[in-house]
Amino acid sequence: MNRFRTAAAAAALLLALPLSVAAAAPALAAPSPTGAAAASVPAAPSTRAAVHVELPRPTGPYAVGQEVLQLVDQNRPDPWVPSAGPRRLMVSMYYPAHAGTGSPAPYMTDGAARALLDVKLPGNTIPTEAVTGARTWAESGARPQGGHYPLVVLSPGFTMPRASLSSLAEELTSRGYVVALVDHTYENTGTTFPDGQTLPCVMCGQLRTPEAWAGLDESRAKDVSFVIDQLTARPHPAWRYARLIDRDRIGMAGHSAGGAATVPALLRDDRIEAGVDLDGTMDVPVPASGIGGKPYLMMGHPLPDGDEDSSWTASWPHLDGWKRWLTVDGSNHGSFTDFPLFMEKLGLPQDPGTTVSGARGVELTRSYVGAFFDLQLKDIEQPLLDGPTAADPEVRFHS
Repeated sequence: MNRFRTAAAAAALLLALPLSVAAAAPALAAPSPTGAAAASVPAAPSTRAAVHVELPRPTGPYAVGQEVLQLVDQNRPDPWVPSAGPRRLMVSMYYPAHAGTGSPAPYMTDGAARALLDVKLPGNTIPTEAVTGARTWAESGARPQGGHYPLVVLSPGFTMPRASLSSLAEELTSRGYVVALVDHTYENTGTTFPDGQTLPCVMCGQLRTPEAWAGLDESRAKDVSFVIDQLTARPHPAWRYARLIDRDRIGMAGHSAGGAATVPALLRDDRIEAGVDLDGTMDVPVPASGIGGKPYLMMGHPLPDGDEDSSWTASWPHLDGWKRWLTVDGSNHGSFTDFPLFMEKLGLPQDPGTTVSGARGVELTRSYVGAFFDLQLKDIEQPLLDGPTAADPEVRFHS
């Protein structure tokens, strides 16, 4: 959440890098407390080829289907590489499905996994299978259930591939949502397209001013609106199962920069009714005029010395609808993603003070984000959001 916090250990760079002018160096190496660069991370032993990560099982009643779409915005040049032509996005669509009617969905492509490891841990010898072999609960090409379901668009953190939010996407789908999980091209370690090409992170290390970060968030908001356009278009939507989407119930959630992008997305797109920021500094602050009374959830990790992200404290009074601000004690910036699950299996250290396990971080994220959308998009009462509970002692409610 706070971009000026450096990683506690270079190996922890497998998580989202701190999003700051100071941390977004061209080498993608946030300094460790001793000044060691990411390149000094020791090579992983070959025994890590045997690592097997299993995402936590979704808790809802629906099986999870998945399809991957390429969407091309013919009306918008790519904002980061104009010579590449129209803006292209890869989107993983998750939908309630009939169990056993598809094949196991991969966690990510070989190209995206190799790019992730090489950018986050330069010089590593971790095989791509340690990532691509992760057990997901989604089935590619599964037969969809009938009905209409709310749509939630998910946006990952800067430098983070969309796969980092797979557990959250699967959980929401199992609870009766259609989920669009978006890769923002040239903003993450690598995006693989249908032609087999994996495009790199052109913007990594290039965002050096607050204005640049705000521009990234605004661009992501445009990506999200375009995705919604394509999924809800009539009479020819871009997705063959678009009939599943209830176009009157749409929400957005994101981690880090993806969370920050929810503010401009809510401001620019009336179709998005509710938003969740998972540990993302608000580069585009909530204006004094509010966000049109739309409900909003902020969920983050504690900062050193009890400080709060100044963008959150400044924006909080201006949120003019239902709102909650939660801090998860013992968590770190990556605890709201899948990646601590991999770090634990690979024996990589996390930030000092981290006591929330990878599985617990996923559980809390899924519980509170799921409860938020169940309340806001389905009108199902959620006592979990009313205040602290003994079952979740890590979660603090701010007033």
